Amino acid sequence: MTETNDSTFFAMKLLEFEDAEDPLLAMIQWMTNQMMELEVEQKCNTSKGTHEKERQAYRSGYRPRRFDTRLGTLYMLVPKLRNGGYVPFFVTEKKRSEQALINVIQEAWTNGVSTRKIDRLAKAIGIEGISATQVSNITGELDSQVTEFRNRPLEEEYPVLWVDALYEKIRDDGKVINAAVLVVRAVDLHGVVHMIAVEPMYGESEASYSQLFDKLRERGLQKVWLVVSDAHPGLQAAIRKCFLGASWQRCKVHFMRNILAHVGQKAKEDFARQLKQIWQQPDKQHAISYARAIEAEYGDTFPQAIECLMGGLEDSLQFYDYPLLDSRKIASNNGTERANAEIRRRSRVVGVFPSAGSYLRLLVCYLMEYEDDNQSNRCYLKAEAIEEQRRLRHAA
Repeated sequence: MTETNDSTFFAMKLLEFEDAEDPLLAMIQWMTNQMMELEVEQKCNTSKGTHEKERQAYRSGYRPRRFDTRLGTLYMLVPKLRNGGYVPFFVTEKKRSEQALINVIQEAWTNGVSTRKIDRLAKAIGIEGISATQVSNITGELDSQVTEFRNRPLEEEYPVLWVDALYEKIRDDGKVINAAVLVVRAVDLHGVVHMIAVEPMYGESEASYSQLFDKLRERGLQKVWLVVSDAHPGLQAAIRKCFLGASWQRCKVHFMRNILAHVGQKAKEDFARQLKQIWQQPDKQHAISYARAIEAEYGDTFPQAIECLMGGLEDSLQFYDYPLLDSRKIASNNGTERANAEIRRRSRVVGVFPSAGSYLRLLVCYLMEYEDDNQSNRCYLKAEAIEEQRRLRHAA
């Protein structure tokens, strides 16, 4: 095509884009289609519709694919190949977690999962077929990124840590077991959230939690103000042992679930509404007074619930000692729970993971994306509030 023809062609394309509802998005749509066609031509070693002896692959129609970009959502028609499959390079580069799912498919095949199940899994994530070479290359790159992410150096001081566990079914030595992966989320002195630990655990105990926290210390962590978690005894003991001087905040959401387990279904909604008011009081003293009022009113009606409430009340009110920090964010594990829900949405299509490594790979890849998003968004806690709270701590 001559330079004049090039200019005419692009001038006509620009006129088409001008009439589009979102011209820039339309341009990206056209560009992705051109890139896919060029990439598939290279894989086939020939142009579409031509017959060459050097052909290396055959086309097999198209499959629709949703692709989310910063400009909006594109709906692409991705070329299919009969052998080896095809995933556009700009998709695999953007979504590490999707690459991890591709690896899960390959690992499932090598561990004896039926072809029918693998086919369903592949279609659930929009992949018609993949080659062993493609997966091997993806896996090697992902594993190095996962290892680097899990072992990167930490800052010396983090105001708040949130500790929570995820559970998944994993195939281990021919058996399906429920395995736990502990996730530690932290906010730094600038108010930015980080995922600082992802560690598999086969048993929850003081020793296993202490081992996790020791690893954090080896990576540079020295000071923590507040640790938010559920009330697992081993976890509490490890926090007291490894983070001297840190407060432990019992997650108010987990605490409420523990209390409401002793309340009948009919009364649960009304009782929960009153319970929530405890952690919405202006200060700790008012919160204790409100809890005592609930104890006086419901002590005879729900004795076990009230015993649970009063027994763990003090631990659930530690966030009041940090009045300059946003109480909605440091009184519970809700932020981590939201991330966990997204992880479960992605892992649900797998069902039983072929190995602990495949699950860990998928989990860490998503958390890497999660952290990237947090780096570009506004701070989770205000840096000015953290600095002022830090000054008050040192003065005390």
